[in-house]
Parts: sequence; C-alpha cells; structure tokens
Amino acid sequence: MVQPDLFTAQQAGPGAAAPTPAGRAAWLRAELNRHGHAYYVLDQPTIPDAEYDLLFRELQELEQAHPELASPDSPTRRVGAAPLAQFAQVTHTVPMLSINNGFSDDDVLAFDRRVRETLKEIDEVDYAAELKFDGLAINLRYENGVLVRAATRGDGATGEDVTVNIRTVRSICLRLQTDNPPQVLDVRGEVMMYKADFARLNARQREAGQREFVNPRNAAAGSLRQLDSRITAQRSLRFFAYGIGSLEGAEMPASHAALLDWYVSLGVPVCAERAVVRGAQGLLAFYRDIGQRRAALPWDIDGVVYKVNDLAQQQKLGFVSRAPRFAMAHKFPAEEATTLVQDIGVQVGRTGAITPVARLAPVFVGGVTVTNATLHNEDEVRRKDIRIGDTVIVRRAGDVIPEVVAHVPERRPADARQFVMPSSCPVCGSPIVRPEEEAIARCSGGWMKCAAQRKGGLLHFVSRRAMDVEGLGDQLVEQLVDKNLIATPADLYKLGLVALAELDRMADKSAQNVLDALEKSKSTTLARFIYALGIRHVGESTAKELARHFGRIDELMQASDERLLQVADIGPVVARSVRSFFDDPLNIELIEQLRAAGVHWPDAEPMAMAAPKPLHGKIFVLTGTLPTMARDQAAALIEAAGGKVSGSVSKKTSYVVAGEEAGSKLAKAQELGVTVLDEDGLKQLLRE
Repeated sequence: MVQPDLFTAQQAGPGAAAPTPAGRAAWLRAELNRHGHAYYVLDQPTIPDAEYDLLFRELQELEQAHPELASPDSPTRRVGAAPLAQFAQVTHTVPMLSINNGFSDDDVLAFDRRVRETLKEIDEVDYAAELKFDGLAINLRYENGVLVRAATRGDGATGEDVTVNIRTVRSICLRLQTDNPPQVLDVRGEVMMYKADFARLNARQREAGQREFVNPRNAAAGSLRQLDSRITAQRSLRFFAYGIGSLEGAEMPASHAALLDWYVSLGVPVCAERAVVRGAQGLLAFYRDIGQRRAALPWDIDGVVYKVNDLAQQQKLGFVSRAPRFAMAHKFPAEEATTLVQDIGVQVGRTGAITPVARLAPVFVGGVTVTNATLHNEDEVRRKDIRIGDTVIVRRAGDVIPEVVAHVPERRPADARQFVMPSSCPVCGSPIVRPEEEAIARCSGGWMKCAAQRKGGLLHFVSRRAMDVEGLGDQLVEQLVDKNLIATPADLYKLGLVALAELDRMADKSAQNVLDALEKSKSTTLARFIYALGIRHVGESTAKELARHFGRIDELMQASDERLLQVADIGPVVARSVRSFFDDPLNIELIEQLRAAGVHWPDAEPMAMAAPKPLHGKIFVLTGTLPTMARDQAAALIEAAGGKVSGSVSKKTSYVVAGEEAGSKLAKAQELGVTVLDEDGLKQLLRE
C-alpha cells in the first residue's frame, strides 16, 4: 500500500506540504512498479508510455541527486549496469532438478500408474498441468519481499549469479506485492522470449548487420548471460514462475495450484494456461488441447508438464536420481524435415564406440541447421535401410542430437550405396571389434593409442558434472592432444603458462584462467572423481552410489564383484565393467598420478557388507500381463531381492517371467532354453 505522505502536494490537496525527497522517491517507485506490473504482466496498460517515461526520468534524477535513496527494488535498476568480469557461482539451497520426459500416451499411463501404486488407495490422482516453456530455468531469491539474487539452474546444485541481468526483465517484480512477505522465498521459473519479440530482435540484428538468433530459446539464454546487463535490458525477456525452492517465514500452500495462485497475489508472473485435472485421461485431454492451440500461443513450448497437485503426496512420492517421481514432462512430437544423405561416416566416442553418422545436405529443423545426424549403430542402419544417396526424414527435438528416422522409398536413386562398417578405426587404425551380444562396435586401440578416445575422455573428465574445469572446451583439448602436450587427465595438472599461452586463441590471461580453474578443480568429491574417470556404464547416479557405499577410492579399487553387487542399482554388467577398469594397471597409475598432483576429496566410512540377497546375480525378463502384479511391482520385488531386470532375452538371462499375451520374448526364451516362470513361480523364488 502507498502511504498518504508519499504523494505529491498536488495529490494531497491545497495547502499540503511538499513531500520529502525520500517520500517522493518511494511514491515514484511504487507507482512505476504498479504501472509496470499492469503493462508487462497483466498486459493491461494503465497510463500512456509518455507519462510513464516522465515518472521514470524523475526517479532517475532524484536517485542521482540523493544516492542514499537508491533501493534494490527501484525500477531504475532495470536499465542495466557496467559489464561484469564474469558470473559468480551460486549454490542452490534446494537443488534445481530436471524432470523425466514422456513421449507417448503409454508413457503418461505408466506415470499415472506408478503414482497410484505408490500413493495406494487412490483411484484418481489430482494433477496440476501446465506448459513446458522453451527457455532458461532461473531461481529468484526474495528476502523479506525484496529480490536479492537470481541464479541459473547450472548443474542443478550450482548455478551462475545473473542478478544484475534479471533486474532488467520487466515482468519480474523487484519487490513482492504484500505487506507480510516471507523471510525467504525462492521462486523457480523460466526466462523466455515471446515469438513477436524474437522476430523484432532479429529484425534489429539484420538492420545492424549482426548475426541473427536461431530461435527464441537461444536468444533468451544468450541475452540473460550477457556480461553487459545494458544489452540484456534492450532485449524483451519475460518470466513465468512454475515452482518453489526454499520458503522461510510463511506456510507452504497445500497444493501446487494454490502455490501458483499465491504467486499471482504476490505479483509474480504465472502463465494462465494451466489447469488441475483428474487422472491419466485428464492429463491426455490437457495435452491434446494445448497441442491443437500450440501454434497460436505467443511463446514457444515443447510440451506440457504434469505434477501431482497435492504437495504432501509429492513428498511421499519423493525423488529418483536427478528427477522427482511426482512430475513428468510430456513432450510434443519432434520436429522433422527431409534432406539428402550425402555420405555415411563414423565417429569414435570416448569409450571407443563407433557410431555411424549421416552426412546430410544442410536442413533447418528443430530451430537449427543440421548437417550431421546419428544412425546409432550398424544394426540400426540395416534395420532402417539407410543408404548413401537416400532422401531421409531427420528428427530433432529440443537439444536432442538429430537422428535419421527413415528413408523415403520412392525417392531412392538407382545408384544408392549401402553403408559398410570399416574394419579399422579411422583415427588410430586399430581393429574395430564388436563384442558378442552387443549392438555397438568399438575401436580396440584404447585411450593411449586412439586420439579420439583420448579427446573424448579428457572432455568428459573436465566437464561440469565431473571435475568442472571451466575454460577447457573442445578446441583447447583438441589442440592439447594434437600437439602431444597431454595424454592423460593427470597431464592437465602438469601444464604450464607458457605452453598454454602459445596455443591458438590463447594468451597469458586466458591461459592463467585455465590454470586457476585446474587448481580449483583439485578440491572435489569422490562421486565427481569416480564419474570423471569415465568408467563404462558408470553414470553420474551410479558414481554417487559407489561413493556412498565405499567412502574411499582405495576401498572401491579393491572391491570384488560380490561387493560391487551390494551397491544399489548395480547389476552384473556394471560390476564387471567397474572391476575391469580397476584391474587395468594404467588406470591405477592414472589415479595415483592424479592424487600426487593434489586432486583430493573428503573420505567417508565404507558401508558394512550386507549378506547376499536371495536373487543375487540373477537376471530376469518380464513379459506379458501377470494375474495380480503390475510389471513395475514385480520388477521392484525382484530388485529388492538382489535380482536384475533386463528388457531383452539373451543367453545370460536367468529367468523369463511370462504372463498372458507374452510375445516374442517368450519365444526367444524357449529358443535359448531359458527357464520360464509364471507369477506363482516368481513368488516361490522370492520366498526361498
């Protein structure tokens, strides 16, 4: 509320005393914030632009004449400030997690079934359904009602401080519209750009002879990460809230819908395209309705988001790895285009994986120009019958690597050529091998012989979720390897200023920044270190489980297969891969060199070794419909008893559990002589 003594003498009536500078500044800020909210959030202007500009200039002059009146929630903070040297790091009080994706009706039905099975005795769940904006995730921290910090998602745990730039986004309130604000409120949401604003921005870029932006998302992300916030202020960025982090000094609303309604009352922008629906059919109806209206919406979206509405139920459902169990993003079908396959080559990954890649005539799809698309593996090329010279359908959704979906049969030329997998690695010349029962062919040269594997492994080692060495990107790593300056990650910590500064696009300052980042990376966590080693089949989640279970790297290096199988979510394949990695003397030497270079982390006590579980080491495949158990339920029981559930039948499969309408998996089991169980047989095994 604006207090009476803040108004001008004219507004207060004849004979009233002139307001103090502090009173006038406070009134101007309140008026400008009110009119700005009406214009940028409600889309309902309350005064002409010229009148707004007069008030704005008056406040600017007043704050310049009286610097002590400057306030963090002043509208004048939206015009930008001098360039920053770099963005500071912000640790999120509550991690900013990602959401698992679904692409089909079956995925939605499975999500709803998992929710109901966990919550129990609920026939239909209430869900909050909203749009999935194609922008940049942001956390806004308000303390006692005033915006004090804004940070990007980053890796979920740590983001970049973009507070100065966020203050230029006019739809974001700098002060909450309440007389009783919470002590702390972290508002989670998306910064994005309207389609019309994007078109106007690119028109200005063309007129200025500057590079145009590819899509609104890239424009929004690039604008927000400008070191000069005055540039950000010139871009028409918007914000919609969709979630919450920390909350102190206020009661948490009972539901997600109530949370968003509360935000609206505080002046926080929330998209009106949202609803509370019941059950899976309500979710699908919302998805189809938005899909039909998607092209007419003023923003780019790539799907919708479903969340269990009741926050107490959300807490009960909890989280898995980096995503909540109570939420799902239902993506729209990927964008597709047709183009010509000019050639099919292969690329070598950090683990030696040989991936066929289609070299395409340039085509614009999914917001970018695509010239290469993955064909995944040799079997996939054969299954899709993709040939050199074919016209193909290329698909790209969001940031997903473009892939070739299918060829267009009627456009195949007579001289179309089949792809032949090379017998030797195109990088190092080592033989290409394909292990039995694996779909992926691999270069046998290994890290030390194959430069492609070395480059890929080094890039993985320094990546944000591994050792997080800022400034060591593709081009720099490529130069370091090609010039034989480094062969292993340990060599990174031996680099000197002179050697780095002599590389292309480097100088003393940038070289010193890389050395500083390497020094900083020496202090890490065991989970990050394990992940950085690039052990095959060991992702970020598995690395965390290994660190939690063993506590120390020496305990992990000496662990037997049996001990590894005691770790949550680790089955025989991962256990063998981990054991094989630490059986290689070169890998042990690498770890010792890294420790000698000063790489360190806090150790913890290892977990006590548990007794072997009854289904330890057994691999199960589920097929068909069981009489009383859902497949997810059966899989959970098997895994709880130490077994592993696989999606395909092979010679290594221990049991196939078959229900009604079992298909090809049952036939495959019978062909291989794998033991087939019904539900009663599975229950008997679980009791033993």
